[in-house]
Amino acid sequence: MNNEKPNSPLRKKFTIADIADRANVSKSTVSRVINGSTPVNQEKREAVLAAMKETGFEPNFFAQSLASGQSKTIGVLTQNTGSSNYDAISQGILLCLTQSPYSPIFADGQWKPDVGDAAVSTLLARKIDGLIVIGSALLQDELNRVSQILPTVVVGREIDTLENQCLYIDNEQAGYDATKHLIDLGHRRIAHITGTKGHQDSLRRLAGYRRALTEANIEIDEAIICQGQFSDGNSGAKAVEMLIEKGCEFTALFASNDLLAFGARLALYRKGLKVPEDISIIGFDDQEESAFCTPPLTTVKQPACEMGRAAAEVLLKLISGQEYQMPTPPAEIIVRESTQART
Repeated sequence: MNNEKPNSPLRKKFTIADIADRANVSKSTVSRVINGSTPVNQEKREAVLAAMKETGFEPNFFAQSLASGQSKTIGVLTQNTGSSNYDAISQGILLCLTQSPYSPIFADGQWKPDVGDAAVSTLLARKIDGLIVIGSALLQDELNRVSQILPTVVVGREIDTLENQCLYIDNEQAGYDATKHLIDLGHRRIAHITGTKGHQDSLRRLAGYRRALTEANIEIDEAIICQGQFSDGNSGAKAVEMLIEKGCEFTALFASNDLLAFGARLALYRKGLKVPEDISIIGFDDQEESAFCTPPLTTVKQPACEMGRAAAEVLLKLISGQEYQMPTPPAEIIVRESTQART
């Protein structure tokens, strides 16, 4: 009779060899099932899993990581945890990694270079096998340094020196499409609130705005182009307040992200201007809240979840040395009730 209790120190510690004997397979087959490194015959896989369950066998992943030189972890540096756009990208990463032997470790850079640097150092200290950077205020030199240390993929940001390691939409074309949507509705005085100063996304969307106006033979008025900040909706409100106080005329507004559009909408409400009757607004990102604000916001949709999944797939191929093709996800105008034809 076996009097050993499940948590007793006398309980036998089963090894991979024991599992192999019980499942009538080789030790290498057991290792492949545990690591998920290569496909295993379904019947043998089920036999190994059954043997592990019967014995309560728990793989020593720490020992395995020392032996293999891999921790089976992926670092994910995001920004502004709680943002629906970044959370959707993170969800896509999780969906991909749950089907792999790798687990994610998340850190938040808070849109601050020093916080991001510290977060990356912490992730590197955990011996991660690869890194996914979402957005980020990290300096380009820092991203270059990290990419030389371990496989790195950047999502939602274009870095010239990291060719084929950055996954992003065509922000200039998306900015063009957003502005052209307003032009097609008959608007000619279209204000623009840019994103964070110097940010590639902001610069590209501004370039698309300018190109759309130029192609439509609409004079670009620098007075109705205002500086905003991606992470600060209040900067959108201040931009609109400044335009109104300066007496600038505009019938439509293109905001570089939805948060700025929310701030702009609030400022217009406080000034007694109706959306879209007086001013049409289009945002960017298609945050979850965009469909439920008053009125529901017309916006540019980034396929955030799909981008996260694609980034993780590319990183896994980078880690394993496989060839890959970095996709360029398409953006889409989601027309809701915050824009209407100019009468």
